[in-house]
Amino acid sequence: MTKNYYLCFLFFLALESNIVASPLDTNKLGEIDVALQKAIDQNRLPGAVVWVEHGGQIYWKAFGKRSLVPTVEVMTPDTIFDVASLTKVLAATPAIMLLVQRGKVNLDAPVSAYIPEYTGDKGKITVRQLMTHTSGFPGDVSTKSKWQGTQTAIQMAAAVNLDSTPGTTFRYSDINFFTLGEIVARVSGLPLNEFCTREIYGPLKMLDTGFLPPASKIARIAPTQMTDDGVLTEKTNGVVLRGTVHDPTARYMGGVAGDAGLFTTAPDMARFARMMLSMGELDGVRIFTPETVKLMTREQTPPGMEDRRGLGWDIDSRYSSPRGSRDGAHFPLGSYGHTGFTGCAFWIDPFSKTFFIFLSNHVHPYGGSGTVVSLYRAIGTAAAAAVADAKPDSVPAAPPGADNAPARVLEGIDVLVHENFAPLKGLRVGLITNPTGLDLQRRSTIDLLRNAPGVELKILFGPEHGLYGNFDAPVKDGVDTHTGLPVVSLYGEHHAPTPEQLKQLDALVFDIQDVGCRFYTFTTTLGMCMEAANTAGLKFFVLDRVNPINGLMMDGPVRGGPSSFVAWYPEPVRYGLTEGELATMCKAERQWDKLDLTVIKLQGWDRAMWFDQTGLPWINPSPNMRSLTEAMLYPGVGLLENCHISVGRGTGTPFEVIGAPYIDDVRLAAAMNAERLPGVRFVPIRFTPADYIFKNEPCGGVNIILTDRERCLVVDIGLAAAKILQRCYPDQFQARKMQTLLVDEPTLRAIQDDKPLSEIRALWKEKAEDFKTRREKYLLY
Repeated sequence: MTKNYYLCFLFFLALESNIVASPLDTNKLGEIDVALQKAIDQNRLPGAVVWVEHGGQIYWKAFGKRSLVPTVEVMTPDTIFDVASLTKVLAATPAIMLLVQRGKVNLDAPVSAYIPEYTGDKGKITVRQLMTHTSGFPGDVSTKSKWQGTQTAIQMAAAVNLDSTPGTTFRYSDINFFTLGEIVARVSGLPLNEFCTREIYGPLKMLDTGFLPPASKIARIAPTQMTDDGVLTEKTNGVVLRGTVHDPTARYMGGVAGDAGLFTTAPDMARFARMMLSMGELDGVRIFTPETVKLMTREQTPPGMEDRRGLGWDIDSRYSSPRGSRDGAHFPLGSYGHTGFTGCAFWIDPFSKTFFIFLSNHVHPYGGSGTVVSLYRAIGTAAAAAVADAKPDSVPAAPPGADNAPARVLEGIDVLVHENFAPLKGLRVGLITNPTGLDLQRRSTIDLLRNAPGVELKILFGPEHGLYGNFDAPVKDGVDTHTGLPVVSLYGEHHAPTPEQLKQLDALVFDIQDVGCRFYTFTTTLGMCMEAANTAGLKFFVLDRVNPINGLMMDGPVRGGPSSFVAWYPEPVRYGLTEGELATMCKAERQWDKLDLTVIKLQGWDRAMWFDQTGLPWINPSPNMRSLTEAMLYPGVGLLENCHISVGRGTGTPFEVIGAPYIDDVRLAAAMNAERLPGVRFVPIRFTPADYIFKNEPCGGVNIILTDRERCLVVDIGLAAAKILQRCYPDQFQARKMQTLLVDEPTLRAIQDDKPLSEIRALWKEKAEDFKTRREKYLLY
């Protein structure tokens, strides 16, 4: 095909896409041309194909030569490449995730469940650890001597020594992914190549993608070279590989492996990328559910690990050069991609709807001069810069002195700052906030609104624990010494602003981080302030913040009794909404027609995210809510708060322990573990609270260890503990006092009657399903 043909093709593709988007910056894209031509001139690679796409607009270009020996051939845009480790994300990862989606593979199952040859420590490695390169496997099996067959590779992997304990260290390993390829084959009954063609490439019309390319396509394949036997050098006549996989392990396995062996083109990869950006669907064909796409592309490595990986996909690791230059333009955290040894890179940014593909045969003919990592970085930088001014919903630059990458998530206050406070211009406002009211630069919302052009901040309102979060008792009104503004306590004489306090205002602004639990009182304050604003006919702005324990999971009984300060709205204990969504739902269901509600929405957040996946800093929302772990456990452990038992207040780990002087810690731990609650274990401990109930009294109890937050139904922790404590210590434990926070008489009676958890859960199933249906229409994300 001629160059003019491709230009015409791109023109009509852009028209057909019917997408209106800001154009790619051609000056920035020109930097790709310069960088690639320089690398070709330096003999670092013979040629390449590059594809950059943003909003339906495409830059697609071939550079240099496809082949240098035995004949010279010009690179064409439709060249087929051996993409090496891109196989991991174009074959093994989507194949495994399809099986996960269909319930055929469990990410947290041991690999021995699928490959019994893996025994001992290797048998305990989970599928998730294989996909995140945290299995402990070394980089590869030996290829010093020739061997043949997938089963030989599996036997060799079963015999190698692990480099580290599974789950503790990131070590990039091909063993992980040829193992995953074999799992696909054994579970599906089809070899990996056949499974991918039938389930992925065929439906997506990726017509030139597959393993073991046929003879009819050999002429379009960019050749590589032998690296182990018959090595090609300038002085010898080694074997040029064309249509045979370059990677020796995959080659010895017969050309089909989960770590390497795939051949594809830039246009085919573009179809795959569009499917990912469309959350699993392309041209009416759905491959993945949106939840599966989110699962595989969000961070999955253990907290604190420096190399951040998704399932198969790279997010932010030592291999993330395609993201771009840290000192210049680059794609944000939350984008994802991968590289391949033959000289290939692939990166997708879901926020700006951009991706780029770089395909080369860097290893032809002599193995390359140096590496092409700098090229990955240069192309990523140019691509990111080319769309930097073309993202109307893009995040603002990071604060001075910070990493130039924008945060993965922007909260309402950051969006408001980005909009230069336009929604509040000309208004006299009252602000409801606490220490969590900060932007990404850790500037307080109080200061930001006080200095905002055209905004008149008149009064401050503080929720439970006060404006600065330093009280653990009712709070009095006062004056803010920092600003001189009056401070009204909403956890003292009044729980809502009075009509007199609202007379001088045009609007109320709410900016407080909640923890996603019904009896955490900040959402009660939100609702009561909205009600006051409706009565007064004021505007109401919610500066939305993430639900730290994610926006998918709902749990516990829907409030079944009268409204109270710890049970204000008829919702489950864990309701799976942001404050903005809850406010939207509340306004509609309470029919507050005089309330002019505006939610300043989050950017970059999806419902499956936990707080530690957002890139946001943790600020204690209250004195005893000091970590995400405590927020995750609170909806269950907090239910026990009034029942003559310590929930860890007065210790260094509130809500991570429960106990009392009358409890036998070993007995309680054994009973709790016997419940076999998924995703959690209980360790017997002794502790002495320094404050609150049982102050300075030694207590027996349990330390609660979350082992899988995705599976743990934390409300069950509180219910199981209540049943056991009522059974073992009926004279000391006061189960009836759970009703204050539980607010569901049938559930309380079932606990007192020691009913099985399955029967207790059945009591609220119908109301929970009704809430789920009601909430659906108010979801903003």
